[in-house]
Order: sequence, then structure tokens, then C-alpha cells
Amino acid sequence: MFMSAANSTFLIISSVLVLFMTPGLAFFYGGLVSKKNVVNTMLSVFYICGLGILLYAAVGYELSFNGDVGGFIGTVHHFFLSGLDLTSIVNKDLGISTGAYLIFEMMFAIITPALFVGAVVGRMRFKFLTAFIILWSILIYYPLVHIVWSGSGFLAKMGVLDFAGGTVVHINAGVSALVLSIFLGKRLGFGKKTQIYNLPWVLLGTVILWIGWYGFNAGSAIGMNDIAVQAFLTTTVATGAAMITWMMIDTFVLGKPTLQGACTGTVCGLVGITPACGFVTAAGAFWIGLCCAVVSYWFITKIKPIIKYDDPLDAFGCHGISGIVGSVLTGVFASKVANSGIVRNGLFYGGGVKQLELQLIGTLFTIVYVAIVASVIILVLKPFIKMRVDKDSEIAGLDQAEHGEYADFTVADGPDSSDVAKYSGEFQGQLAHLNHPRE
Repeated sequence: MFMSAANSTFLIISSVLVLFMTPGLAFFYGGLVSKKNVVNTMLSVFYICGLGILLYAAVGYELSFNGDVGGFIGTVHHFFLSGLDLTSIVNKDLGISTGAYLIFEMMFAIITPALFVGAVVGRMRFKFLTAFIILWSILIYYPLVHIVWSGSGFLAKMGVLDFAGGTVVHINAGVSALVLSIFLGKRLGFGKKTQIYNLPWVLLGTVILWIGWYGFNAGSAIGMNDIAVQAFLTTTVATGAAMITWMMIDTFVLGKPTLQGACTGTVCGLVGITPACGFVTAAGAFWIGLCCAVVSYWFITKIKPIIKYDDPLDAFGCHGISGIVGSVLTGVFASKVANSGIVRNGLFYGGGVKQLELQLIGTLFTIVYVAIVASVIILVLKPFIKMRVDKDSEIAGLDQAEHGEYADFTVADGPDSSDVAKYSGEFQGQLAHLNHPRE
């Protein structure tokens, strides 16, 4: 069997799009935080590109897809891919080589831990974050990939559906975000409204994420085929539905639509359709997008204030909640009309409750497993690495405390920091008319 040039090219392009999402997320999160934590937030997302690549090449691919131990985890026989035949065909039907498939899956291992950075901004030590991501990848992410996406994983064998990462990526990252935010504790001044740094960056990040998500979802068909086209379509419909739903709720609740709300709704739609995109029709995608926006909005505005955990950028409210809704609704809207390869239809397409039950099992397992193991990782690390920055560093901002940098000169503005103040003599002639306007 030879490699398919068309399908391999499609997969490589999809890989580039998924990689593009991580710097897009850096802009999205960097625009949402306070001006003193912009650099720390963007770096905390972006450096995972390097860290995730090294981890995945060292052991990640092997633990995810090579061998099997009890349907739970793979085995490492090719450390840092040494001796692995990258030209062997891993998918004979589509003509995909091991190398092309490995590259595509590597990009998911990068973006997933970047998602939970939104829960820890402004108060976590960079060293702790690094150590946590390493252990989290090995003990949580790679096992979940094996369990859900490898042919020998026990949830995969049961028939749990997750086309592009509802459980593996979004519920996983969302629950990790919740656990981290609880262990970290609340920010100083929690409850006070923080002015976001740059709303246009939020829009830019949202657009990059949306574009990259087509590689994420359509690319998960692993080839240029009808399922890829279906995933592209359903991703688009669900995202549009979620965006407009969020804006309508904002208009009803706040009296006006907001750009930040439109961007948040967009992300919720993208998250919610991810597990279902290759299994549902456009109509199913519409309802999934609408439901994700409604439930995430309700959770963030009503339930989060009651629980009083501090997740500044709502990583759990968006990724965790919309991921849960999307994963469960896959069992409602899955249809053989959209994908003839699935074993059974969902509840609304005459398949009964069986697929819904399986989706609930997969969703609950992911929540419990991630919550327990993430908590254990934190408890093991805390005696050796301080988790939270000190009070002075938090007040000053982590851009200076952790990195010694500012996002730009406007962030460091003080009473005498502007160019006019520093070089007042040079500006006197040009600005004199401001002090003595003509009569």
C-alpha cells in the first residue's frame, strides 16, 4: 500500500492549521487579561509549542498509539522516535503514513494544555506550570488519547464517539483548569472588574482559532473525503449558531450586544461541535451550537458566582462546559445520514438511548479521571515547587516579576513615562499652541 499524496497533503495542511491555533490562543488570552500580565499569559501559551513537541516526540506518540496496556495506555519502544518507521502506512484505507499521522496528532498535544492557561493567569509560577504540563501530558493527556482514539482503547471499544476531541481535549483541559483554579485560590482583589488589555487582540485570536479549527475538526477525518466536508460544514453552522445565540442573550440581559460576548460564544460553538462534527447533520450542529452557548452563558453568569472559584478567562466555563454539552449531545444527534460508518444512530434519529448512555459514560469517566489525577499531580508537586507567586509579584504583575518584560511602552505608563514628559523640551514648540490656543 502506497501513501496517498492527496490525503497526506490535506493532513499536513490541517496540521499547520492546528499549530496556528496556539499562537491564536495566545492573542485571545493575552487580550483578555490585565495589562500587567500580558507577556506572562502569552508566553505561558506560546512556549507550549516547544514543550509539547519535545514531549510528544520523546514518549507521547508511543504512549498514545503504540502497543496497549489494558486498553489504558501504550508502550514506549522508540524513545524520541528512534527506529520508528515513519514511512509505514498507518491507515491503509486512506494511505496515511505514520509520519503524517504523528505530525497531526502532535499538534493536538500542543493546543490542549494551552487551553487551561486561562484559569491560572496572574498568579501561577512559571516553573510550576512547566512541571505540571509535563506530568499532566504523561499521566492524563496521552492515556486519554489512547483510551478514546486508539483502536485498543477501552472507551473506543465500547463505542464512545469523539470525532476531534470533546473528551480528549476540551473536557480534559476544562476540568484541569477548574482543578488548578481551585488549588491556586482566588486572585488578590477577586470580584473586582479587571479592565482587559486589548479587545481587538481578542477578536484576532478568535478569528485565528476559528480558521485553525477547520484543521482541528475537518482534519480529524484523516483524509480529503465526504466526512471532512461534513465536519467542515457542521463546524461552521454550530459556530455561527453559538455566536448569534450568545449575542442575543447579551442583548436581552445587558441591553446591548458585545464583541467580547460574540467572541466567547464563537469559541463555545467551536468547542461544542468538536466531538460531534463528523457524526451529525447541519441541523444537529445548529442545535448543538445553540445549546452550548445557552448552557455556558448560564454557567458562567449564574453558577460560577455561586461556586466562587477563580477562573479569570473561563477556561472551564467555555471548554469544560461546552465540551460536556457537545459530548453528551453527540449521543442525541449522531446520524448515519451524516456518517454511515457509525454503529448506531443517536436518540433523535431512532437509535434509542444506547449511544447517549455511552456518551455519558465517556464524559463522566473523563471528568472523574482528570479531576483525580490532576489533583494528585498538584499535591505531589507543591512540596517541591511553589505553585503561586508571592503577594508583591502578583500586585506588580507577572510580566515584570516572572519575565522582566512589558507588552509595550504603554503598559509601563507612569506619571513621567510618556515621550512628551521625558523629552518635554523638544515638544515645546510643536505643542505650544495647545497651551496657548489662538483666540
